Amino acid sequence: MRGPRVDAKVVLLGQESAGKSSLVERSVHGRFRAGPCHNTIGAAFVAKALSAGGQTVTLGIWDTAGSERYEAMSRMYYRGARAAIVCYDLTDSSSFRRAQFWVNELQTFEENCRIYLCGTKSDLLEEDRRKRGVDFHDVQDYAEDIKAELFETSSKTGRSVDELFQKVAEDYVQLAAFQLMTEDEAIDLSRKSSPYLYGCCHR
Repeated sequence: MRGPRVDAKVVLLGQESAGKSSLVERSVHGRFRAGPCHNTIGAAFVAKALSAGGQTVTLGIWDTAGSERYEAMSRMYYRGARAAIVCYDLTDSSSFRRAQFWVNELQTFEENCRIYLCGTKSDLLEEDRRKRGVDFHDVQDYAEDIKAELFETSSKTGRSVDELFQKVAEDYVQLAAFQLMTEDEAIDLSRKSSPYLYGCCHR
């Protein structure tokens, strides 16, 4: 049986318990499961269709394992990804350091992959601002340096989750349109379309 047609491969990376699976659960199924989550082994796949730029875009979302022992496996899943959502827990500074590790990996091995930084569990900050472990302005400066989009989300309340995946779809459509335009406007140097160029080079 054939799976769904996928337009853009999207990979979720980040430390174990950074909230990646909950993010996907909220985005795709519109729900939040309270209590401890089962750790992802390898990666889990789900497809999500969105409307962007007047067309339907199907994101193939790979939710990778966060444990360091699955690091090599995660590299296999992000190959060829058009977008990477790199997650970190807003209450845990170590998770942001781990996010930076994955950004470095992507910049080294998948330089054409667009990066989206995603701070998770913002609902915990609404309960108590003192729980914030990652300074917003520091992350904002980092996002600007690496040319990444930045979102602070809550899978529990749904805050900014839909906006994140919608942005991924819209950016994919814009990039695809730009690439098509560039290809259409490219000059074929093998064609003798300019008498001047042909003449000056063959005198």
